Amino acid sequence: MAKSTVEEIRTRFDHDVERFSNLETGQSATIDAPLVLELITQTAARCTPHATDLIDVGCGAGNYSLKMLSQLPNLNVRLIDLSQPMLTRAAERVSAATSGTVQPIQGDVRALDLGENSCDLILAAAVLHHLRTPDEWREVFAKFYRALRPGGSLWISDLITQSIPAVQEVMWQRYGKYLSEFRDDAYRDQVFAYIEKEDSPAPIMFQIDTLRAVGFTQVDFLHKNGPFAAFGAVK
Repeated sequence: MAKSTVEEIRTRFDHDVERFSNLETGQSATIDAPLVLELITQTAARCTPHATDLIDVGCGAGNYSLKMLSQLPNLNVRLIDLSQPMLTRAAERVSAATSGTVQPIQGDVRALDLGENSCDLILAAAVLHHLRTPDEWREVFAKFYRALRPGGSLWISDLITQSIPAVQEVMWQRYGKYLSEFRDDAYRDQVFAYIEKEDSPAPIMFQIDTLRAVGFTQVDFLHKNGPFAAFGAVK
């Protein structure tokens, strides 16, 4: 099956702003979304306590930036997303929560220049699974590494795959059960269909190895439940 184009992904998210605007529940199709939101922002604040500049990649409606600001107030925030309606909502919410600058940027991170030594924190939640090839993963991770100042940190939460097929089968069955119990079998089938069409997640160990290959020497896990993981790296 041909994967969704950038324009198709943008269009879907243009019509899904409300679902991504709930700070308490996060993304309902993601296992442990509220826990991971808390874990990532607490850990980011502890690892990079003197941060002044944040880049939120695939910011959606701004939940991660808002939670980050509750840990480190008044950061300057660059919000990046494909969807202009998402960016508009995120900028409204984040601007009300910080005295720092808020810069919304509509675009694909693969095509954007994030600069060098331009930020202290990068958050990338439920976005990198749209990367398509190993080269794209390496290029984006290298871009993140260049953008971070020394001591800065990158934090990722995302859908992943397993390297061992039997393990992938178990995790996918458990995820299907979670979706059915959360709502119903029709919802499970809907989520599985758009993952098949839109997403191309990568194994967690590939991502860890790639982070190390581009220069990160401190890489660690925060959480894993089924086909979702949260992890980070310090420059």
